[in-house]
Amino acid sequence: MPETTDVLVIGGGPAGSTAAALLARQGLHVTLLEREHFPRYHVGESLLPSLLPLLDVMGARQLVEGHGFVRKTGAFYGWGGEEWSLGFDEPGRPSAYSFQVVRSEFDHLLLQHARRQGADVREGVTVGRIEWDGERAATATWSTGTGQHGTTAFKHVIDASGRAGVLSARQLRHRRFHDVFRNVAAWGYWRDAPPLPGAPAGAIGVFSLPDGGWFWAIPLHDDTLSLGLVTDKRSFNEARQRTGSVEALYRQALDRCPALVRLLENARLTSKLKVESDYSYVSDQFCGPGYFLAGDAACFLDPLLSTGVHLAMYSGLLASASITSITQSDVDEPAARRFYDTTYRHAYERLLLLVSAFYRIHDGRNAYFHKAQTLSHRDQSDLRLHESFLNIITGVDDLHDAQQDAVALVQRRLTEPLNGHRTQGLGGHGTSHMLHLPTDPAHATAGLYLGLDPHPRLLHAT
Repeated sequence: MPETTDVLVIGGGPAGSTAAALLARQGLHVTLLEREHFPRYHVGESLLPSLLPLLDVMGARQLVEGHGFVRKTGAFYGWGGEEWSLGFDEPGRPSAYSFQVVRSEFDHLLLQHARRQGADVREGVTVGRIEWDGERAATATWSTGTGQHGTTAFKHVIDASGRAGVLSARQLRHRRFHDVFRNVAAWGYWRDAPPLPGAPAGAIGVFSLPDGGWFWAIPLHDDTLSLGLVTDKRSFNEARQRTGSVEALYRQALDRCPALVRLLENARLTSKLKVESDYSYVSDQFCGPGYFLAGDAACFLDPLLSTGVHLAMYSGLLASASITSITQSDVDEPAARRFYDTTYRHAYERLLLLVSAFYRIHDGRNAYFHKAQTLSHRDQSDLRLHESFLNIITGVDDLHDAQQDAVALVQRRLTEPLNGHRTQGLGGHGTSHMLHLPTDPAHATAGLYLGLDPHPRLLHAT
């Protein structure tokens, strides 16, 4: 294990692997410490089309294209008593398709790619603590399953350790859960389920339940169907007590979804059910002297719009560009940190509003579940909204007179279809509009924007 490194990356998931690959390509000494041995299981199998440009930037597109994952060309919704499909081949989208992935395989591909780019990847190594030199993160203690332990010094550290949050949750302790999306998911894997009828090829299926909650259905290339139930914690706990088990409440919920009953008529559940809870949190700071929080270590969002992997890789790209520019003395560190924190936070907040707007749209909003998905006053007051963020919503030209009710205004606009779009769903407002890369001076943040050629770096807007 090296005693010193330029950049220490904690965690080998999509955020850590993206950052490590991009930084190693620039010749920095990058050490990535991953607690598990890959491949390892992870949920979050449905990827957005906006992810493909990120794969291009890190040079991993061909790896993913050639692996055999299901090609996802759209989504199918059975929500609020209506059914509709959404294709990704509409004008203005970053790609006409994405992928449904087995995450153990997808994440392993990215980790191997980081290693091939020159990152020193060590698996089976657990980071214990980050130690400080004054106010700056400076060294990390680590240990292995074979009893080895030591300390590694670094110039920068990226905490990409997921929901566990080595630095963000355990030490800094400034993770704040939103009142909204305090949900529970229970999911398993089915075999012998046919494709969704009437849906685009490889589509994810999203189905709401009449009394609250919803299911995802994701076809995977190993011939399984990932099928998950999402509902609020109160309803989940009451149903588990009433039915006696997680599987019983899961199957009872399935019985209330006719579309899935038909789809699973000849299918069988072949795995034990997994459960996770509390979907929405955000750190008060995404970076500080010597450190960057990336992916789920920084923030986590309800899975309704499949945004997790994109946010992870997006933050890995932003962190690598920031550290590269600091190292090359193109941008001073405080300015780079302001860019990272603001840009990443805006991406998260946009998606938070988008998911909340989707929950509001259709019938049943007066049921307990739908009320629980409404941003509270505390949630709204904690959003750090700026004009540059609000103006990306099509049709919002001048919000100077609406600052006191900006969240409500944006929510209303998100529930109004764009010209030429149907009234179902978000009516043309989608993740591709909310997750654009800030690659031109018009989208500068803190006076900086993202350059991609010949490598990711920060550029001055003037």
